Amino acid sequence: MAATHIFDAPPEGVAADWTMPQDWTAFTAEQHEIWQSLFDRQSAALDGYACRSFLGGLDILRRLKPGVPDFAELNALLKPVSGWEVVAVPGWIPNRPFFEHLANRRFPAANFLRPPEQIAYSEEPDMFHDIFGHVPMLADPAFSDFLVAYGQAGLRAEKLGASDFLGRLWLYTVEFGLVVEEGELRAFGGGLMSSLAETVSALTAPEPRRIWLDIERVMRTKYHFDRLQQTYFVVAGFGDLLRATEETDFASIYRRIADQPALDPGDGWPGDLAYEGRLPAVPAGGERRS
Repeated sequence: MAATHIFDAPPEGVAADWTMPQDWTAFTAEQHEIWQSLFDRQSAALDGYACRSFLGGLDILRRLKPGVPDFAELNALLKPVSGWEVVAVPGWIPNRPFFEHLANRRFPAANFLRPPEQIAYSEEPDMFHDIFGHVPMLADPAFSDFLVAYGQAGLRAEKLGASDFLGRLWLYTVEFGLVVEEGELRAFGGGLMSSLAETVSALTAPEPRRIWLDIERVMRTKYHFDRLQQTYFVVAGFGDLLRATEETDFASIYRRIADQPALDPGDGWPGDLAYEGRLPAVPAGGERRS
């Protein structure tokens, strides 16, 4: 099934900047139960897999009343500690408003929740993915500054017609990124945090390639929409990720790779530097996917 919450123009009730009222009171008792079930399951399972910044930021969500988060209540807790606020959007929005929101410390979150039949796996990013997967990381100063720098880079990329290249950097860091903490690999990407099966696979399975982040390499690498990634990129820390983003001349990379073939997700590259440090232990029973 294709994603359904994709828009080319703001639908009725959505502002020109693609924001909309959350209308928290419209969420049903069933939706509140779905959210709480997902939250309880994921938050209990991620210890030992998620990075410290994510686990610490998760405390912000724990302080909310049970059920679907009320963005007004969430922002009252989030903004004082991070400078960020969450804004409701209808789903996938165009690049320019997305980049503008990030550059101004506004995180767009889908204003819909997956249906009951997709509780284990949502076919498109929903509110749980956006809030649970991403909001805890906003409390990390270096990572939140990286998102601002990414938004600013995105606005420049739009003018150069290079947003697709920059989108790959988003996917392989903000969605599926890995970081080294105390010599061991941990997950920080929102796509991993909202999918325990892929978190465990990314960190413990023997099959995926785990490569130190190289921005040009990332921008040349395609990715999977509908199955586990074959390649994950590793950063030494969020300060390193921020510096790489601020110091890299993206425009020169765009020009250099514009006429080069994209790499398939599982392809190797001559410049690859494999991560060869410690991986977390495989879960009890050897289960890698659920």
